Amino acid sequence: MNATDTSRLAEDIPLQSQDGHGYTLVARIPTHPVSALLWVPALGVAARHYLPFAEMLAARGIAVFVHEWRGNGSSSLRAGRHTDWGYRELLGTDLPLSHAAMRGRLRDIPHRVGGHSLGGQLAACHAGQAADAFASLWLVASGTPYWRTFPAPRGYALPFFYQFAPWLARACGALPGRRLGFGGDEARGLIRDWARVGLSGRYRAAGWPVDLDAGMRGVRAPVRGVLFDDDWLAPESSLRALMAKLPGSPALVTVLDHARLGARADHFAWMKQPAAVVDALLD
Repeated sequence: MNATDTSRLAEDIPLQSQDGHGYTLVARIPTHPVSALLWVPALGVAARHYLPFAEMLAARGIAVFVHEWRGNGSSSLRAGRHTDWGYRELLGTDLPLSHAAMRGRLRDIPHRVGGHSLGGQLAACHAGQAADAFASLWLVASGTPYWRTFPAPRGYALPFFYQFAPWLARACGALPGRRLGFGGDEARGLIRDWARVGLSGRYRAAGWPVDLDAGMRGVRAPVRGVLFDDDWLAPESSLRALMAKLPGSPALVTVLDHARLGARADHFAWMKQPAAVVDALLD
Protein backbone atom coordinates (compact mmCIF):
# COMPACT_ATOMS: atom_id res chain seq x y z
CA MET A 1 0.00 0.00 0.00
CA ASN A 2 1.46 3.38 -0.93
CA ALA A 3 1.34 6.63 1.02
CA THR A 4 -1.28 8.14 -1.29
CA ASP A 5 -3.86 5.37 -0.75
CA THR A 6 -6.38 6.84 1.69
CA SER A 7 -8.94 4.00 1.47
CA ARG A 8 -9.51 2.92 5.08
CA LEU A 9 -12.25 2.02 7.48
CA ALA A 10 -13.08 4.13 10.52
CA GLU A 11 -14.50 1.80 13.13
CA ASP A 12 -15.62 2.35 16.73
CA ILE A 13 -15.59 -0.98 18.55
CA PRO A 14 -17.67 -1.08 21.76
CA LEU A 15 -16.10 -3.24 24.45
CA GLN A 16 -17.10 -4.21 27.97
CA SER A 17 -14.74 -5.77 30.48
CA GLN A 18 -15.57 -8.56 32.89
CA ASP A 19 -16.01 -6.03 35.72
CA GLY A 20 -18.55 -3.99 33.78
CA HIS A 21 -16.29 -1.24 32.45
CA GLY A 22 -17.43 -0.13 29.00
CA TYR A 23 -15.43 1.86 26.46
CA THR A 24 -14.83 2.28 22.74
CA LEU A 25 -11.76 0.99 20.93
CA VAL A 26 -11.13 3.45 18.07
CA ALA A 27 -9.81 1.80 14.90
CA ARG A 28 -8.50 3.03 11.58
CA ILE A 29 -8.05 0.07 9.24
CA PRO A 30 -6.65 0.37 5.69
CA THR A 31 -8.08 -1.76 2.91
CA HIS A 32 -4.98 -3.97 2.75
CA PRO A 33 -3.16 -3.66 6.10
CA VAL A 34 0.38 -4.93 6.35
CA SER A 35 0.44 -4.83 10.17
CA ALA A 36 -1.70 -3.74 13.11
CA LEU A 37 -0.85 -1.50 16.06
CA LEU A 38 -2.45 -1.45 19.51
CA TRP A 39 -1.82 2.09 20.78
CA VAL A 40 -2.06 3.19 24.44
CA PRO A 41 -2.57 6.93 25.14
CA ALA A 42 -0.77 9.07 27.67
CA LEU A 43 -2.19 9.59 31.15
CA GLY A 44 -5.37 11.68 31.01
CA VAL A 45 -5.51 11.81 27.19
CA ALA A 46 -8.61 10.49 25.43
CA ALA A 47 -8.21 8.14 22.47
CA ARG A 48 -9.73 10.61 19.98
CA HIS A 49 -6.72 12.90 20.30
CA TYR A 50 -4.60 10.30 18.49
CA LEU A 51 -6.77 10.23 15.37
CA PRO A 52 -4.28 12.29 13.27
CA PHE A 53 -1.58 9.76 14.21
CA ALA A 54 -3.85 6.79 13.48
CA GLU A 55 -5.00 8.23 10.14
CA MET A 56 -1.44 8.86 9.02
CA LEU A 57 -0.33 5.35 9.93
CA ALA A 58 -3.38 3.86 8.22
CA ALA A 59 -2.41 5.73 5.06
CA ARG A 60 0.92 3.89 5.29
CA GLY A 61 -0.75 0.48 5.54
CA ILE A 62 -0.89 0.02 9.32
CA ALA A 63 -4.20 -0.66 11.02
CA VAL A 64 -4.33 1.28 14.29
CA PHE A 65 -6.47 0.41 17.31
CA VAL A 66 -6.39 3.20 19.90
CA HIS A 67 -7.11 1.96 23.41
CA GLU A 68 -9.16 4.10 25.80
CA TRP A 69 -7.98 4.60 29.36
CA ARG A 70 -10.37 3.63 32.12
CA GLY A 71 -11.76 6.96 33.35
CA ASN A 72 -11.18 8.95 30.15
CA GLY A 73 -13.02 9.74 26.93
CA SER A 74 -15.51 7.03 26.04
CA SER A 75 -14.94 5.13 29.30
CA SER A 76 -18.10 4.49 31.33
CA LEU A 77 -16.21 5.19 34.57
CA ARG A 78 -14.82 8.27 36.22
CA ALA A 79 -12.40 8.20 39.12
CA GLY A 80 -13.81 9.24 42.48
CA ARG A 81 -14.06 8.36 46.12
CA HIS A 82 -16.27 5.36 45.34
CA THR A 83 -14.67 4.36 42.04
CA ASP A 84 -11.04 3.29 42.05
CA TRP A 85 -8.62 1.18 40.00
CA GLY A 86 -4.93 0.70 39.38
CA TYR A 87 -2.45 -1.14 37.19
CA ARG A 88 -4.16 -4.43 38.01
CA GLU A 89 -7.33 -3.41 36.16
CA LEU A 90 -5.50 -1.60 33.35
CA LEU A 91 -3.03 -4.41 32.65
CA GLY A 92 -5.01 -7.43 33.79
CA THR A 93 -8.42 -6.52 32.33
CA ASP A 94 -8.56 -3.60 29.91
CA LEU A 95 -5.48 -3.97 27.70
CA PRO A 96 -5.99 -7.72 27.16
CA LEU A 97 -9.58 -6.95 26.07
CA SER A 98 -8.45 -4.38 23.49
CA HIS A 99 -5.67 -6.72 22.35
CA ALA A 100 -8.17 -9.55 21.86
CA ALA A 101 -10.43 -7.28 19.81
CA MET A 102 -7.56 -6.32 17.51
CA ARG A 103 -6.45 -9.93 17.19
CA GLY A 104 -10.00 -11.03 16.40
CA ARG A 105 -10.23 -8.64 13.46
CA LEU A 106 -6.75 -8.99 12.00
CA ARG A 107 -5.17 -12.34 12.76
CA ASP A 108 -2.87 -13.00 9.83
CA ILE A 109 -0.62 -9.95 9.86
CA PRO A 110 2.12 -8.87 12.30
CA HIS A 111 0.97 -7.04 15.41
CA ARG A 112 2.71 -4.16 17.15
CA VAL A 113 2.06 -2.51 20.50
CA GLY A 114 3.05 0.93 21.63
CA GLY A 115 2.12 4.02 23.53
CA HIS A 116 2.73 7.60 24.51
CA SER A 117 4.23 8.50 27.89
CA LEU A 118 2.69 6.29 30.62
CA GLY A 119 0.87 4.49 27.81
CA GLY A 120 4.25 3.39 26.48
CA GLN A 121 5.19 2.01 29.89
CA LEU A 122 1.97 0.00 30.09
CA ALA A 123 2.46 -1.16 26.50
CA ALA A 124 5.86 -2.52 27.51
CA CYS A 125 4.34 -4.23 30.55
CA HIS A 126 1.59 -5.72 28.39
CA ALA A 127 4.16 -6.97 25.88
CA GLY A 128 5.84 -8.72 28.79
CA GLN A 129 2.61 -10.61 29.48
CA ALA A 130 2.24 -11.61 25.80
CA ALA A 131 5.87 -11.92 24.79
CA ASP A 132 5.30 -13.74 21.49
CA ALA A 133 2.32 -11.67 20.37
CA PHE A 134 4.07 -8.58 19.02
CA ALA A 135 6.57 -7.99 16.24
CA SER A 136 7.72 -4.66 17.70
CA LEU A 137 7.20 -2.17 20.52
CA TRP A 138 6.88 1.57 19.83
CA LEU A 139 7.51 4.13 22.57
CA VAL A 140 6.85 7.83 21.97
CA ALA A 141 7.83 10.41 24.62
CA SER A 142 7.99 7.56 27.12
CA GLY A 143 10.29 6.19 29.80
CA THR A 144 10.31 4.99 33.37
CA PRO A 145 9.30 7.57 36.00
CA TYR A 146 12.05 6.29 38.33
CA TRP A 147 13.53 9.42 39.87
CA ARG A 148 17.16 8.30 39.55
CA THR A 149 16.86 8.19 35.74
CA PHE A 150 16.07 11.92 35.49
CA PRO A 151 18.84 14.51 35.21
CA ALA A 152 19.66 16.67 38.23
CA PRO A 153 18.36 18.84 39.72
CA ARG A 154 14.83 17.92 38.54
CA GLY A 155 15.27 14.28 39.45
CA TYR A 156 15.95 15.18 43.07
CA ALA A 157 12.51 16.79 43.38
CA LEU A 158 10.55 13.85 41.99
CA PRO A 159 10.47 11.70 45.18
CA PHE A 160 8.62 14.51 46.95
CA PHE A 161 5.95 14.55 44.22
CA TYR A 162 5.73 10.74 44.26
CA GLN A 163 4.83 10.96 47.94
CA PHE A 164 2.58 14.00 47.64
CA ALA A 165 0.46 12.80 44.70
CA PRO A 166 -0.83 9.56 46.34
CA TRP A 167 -1.55 11.48 49.56
CA LEU A 168 -3.54 14.09 47.65
CA ALA A 169 -5.41 11.41 45.68
CA ARG A 170 -6.39 9.67 48.92
CA ALA A 171 -7.50 12.92 50.51
CA CYS A 172 -9.61 13.96 47.50
CA GLY A 173 -10.83 10.51 46.49
CA ALA A 174 -8.99 10.93 43.14
CA LEU A 175 -6.06 12.99 41.98
CA PRO A 176 -7.35 16.38 40.71
CA GLY A 177 -4.94 16.22 37.81
CA ARG A 178 -6.66 18.77 35.62
CA ARG A 179 -6.26 21.40 38.32
CA LEU A 180 -2.64 20.36 38.87
CA GLY A 181 -1.85 20.31 35.15
CA PHE A 182 -0.86 16.63 35.35
CA GLY A 183 -3.04 14.09 33.57
CA GLY A 184 -6.76 14.05 34.18
CA ASP A 185 -8.72 13.29 37.33
CA GLU A 186 -6.92 10.05 38.08
CA ALA A 187 -7.83 7.08 40.27
CA ARG A 188 -5.94 6.96 43.53
CA GLY A 189 -4.92 3.32 42.95
CA LEU A 190 -3.41 4.23 39.60
CA ILE A 191 -1.47 7.11 41.13
CA ARG A 192 -0.30 4.85 43.96
CA ASP A 193 1.04 2.24 41.52
CA TRP A 194 2.67 4.88 39.31
CA ALA A 195 4.34 6.60 42.27
CA ARG A 196 5.73 3.29 43.54
CA VAL A 197 7.49 2.80 40.22
CA GLY A 198 8.80 6.36 40.45
CA LEU A 199 10.28 5.69 43.87
CA SER A 200 11.54 2.13 43.40
CA GLY A 201 12.15 1.69 39.68
CA ARG A 202 10.19 -1.60 39.74
CA TYR A 203 6.87 -2.16 37.97
CA ARG A 204 4.20 -3.67 40.19
CA ALA A 205 0.42 -3.80 40.19
CA ALA A 206 -1.05 -3.77 43.70
CA GLY A 207 -3.21 -6.84 44.29
CA TRP A 208 -1.99 -8.64 41.16
CA PRO A 209 0.65 -11.37 41.75
CA VAL A 210 2.45 -10.84 38.44
CA ASP A 211 6.13 -9.93 38.13
CA LEU A 212 5.94 -7.24 35.46
CA ASP A 213 9.70 -6.70 35.32
CA ALA A 214 10.29 -10.41 34.77
CA GLY A 215 7.77 -10.39 31.95
CA MET A 216 9.56 -7.54 30.19
CA ARG A 217 12.85 -9.42 30.43
CA GLY A 218 11.27 -12.10 28.24
CA VAL A 219 10.40 -9.75 25.37
CA ARG A 220 12.45 -10.20 22.19
CA ALA A 221 10.59 -7.83 19.85
CA PRO A 222 12.63 -4.81 18.69
CA VAL A 223 11.88 -1.50 20.39
CA ARG A 224 11.68 1.83 18.59
CA GLY A 225 11.71 4.98 20.70
CA VAL A 226 10.94 8.54 19.62
CA LEU A 227 11.74 11.48 21.91
CA PHE A 228 11.59 15.27 21.70
CA ASP A 229 14.41 17.59 22.63
CA ASP A 230 12.20 20.03 24.58
CA ASP A 231 10.42 17.39 26.67
CA TRP A 232 11.51 17.28 30.30
CA LEU A 233 8.83 14.69 31.11
CA ALA A 234 10.59 12.04 29.03
CA PRO A 235 14.37 12.55 28.91
CA GLU A 236 16.47 10.05 26.98
CA SER A 237 17.94 8.67 30.20
CA SER A 238 14.43 7.70 31.34
CA LEU A 239 13.65 5.95 28.05
CA ARG A 240 16.98 4.12 28.08
CA ALA A 241 16.22 2.87 31.59
CA LEU A 242 12.85 1.54 30.43
CA MET A 243 14.47 -0.13 27.43
CA ALA A 244 17.02 -1.73 29.77
CA LYS A 245 14.14 -3.69 31.27
CA LEU A 246 13.86 -5.42 27.87
CA PRO A 247 17.45 -6.64 27.49
CA GLY A 248 16.56 -9.13 24.74
CA SER A 249 15.06 -6.45 22.51
CA PRO A 250 17.15 -4.53 19.97
CA ALA A 251 16.53 -0.82 20.62
CA LEU A 252 16.76 2.29 18.49
CA VAL A 253 16.05 5.85 19.65
CA THR A 254 15.33 8.92 17.53
CA VAL A 255 15.28 12.41 19.07
CA LEU A 256 13.28 15.00 17.13
CA ASP A 257 13.77 18.75 17.35
CA HIS A 258 11.48 21.61 16.39
CA ALA A 259 12.79 21.78 12.83
CA ARG A 260 12.14 18.11 12.09
CA LEU A 261 8.81 17.99 13.90
CA GLY A 262 7.38 21.21 12.50
CA ALA A 263 6.00 22.02 15.97
CA ARG A 264 7.33 22.60 19.45
CA ALA A 265 9.30 19.49 20.36
CA ASP A 266 7.58 18.91 23.71
CA HIS A 267 5.51 16.12 25.23
CA PHE A 268 2.22 16.75 23.40
CA ALA A 269 2.55 19.02 20.34
CA TRP A 270 3.48 16.10 18.05
CA MET A 271 -0.06 14.70 18.36
CA LYS A 272 -1.42 17.39 16.03
CA GLN A 273 1.50 17.13 13.60
CA PRO A 274 2.59 13.49 13.76
CA ALA A 275 4.25 13.13 10.33
CA ALA A 276 7.84 13.19 11.63
CA VAL A 277 6.96 10.71 14.38
CA VAL A 278 5.37 8.34 11.88
CA ASP A 279 8.44 8.62 9.64
CA ALA A 280 10.77 7.92 12.56
CA LEU A 281 8.80 4.87 13.68
CA LEU A 282 8.66 3.43 10.16
CA ASP A 283 12.18 4.40 9.04
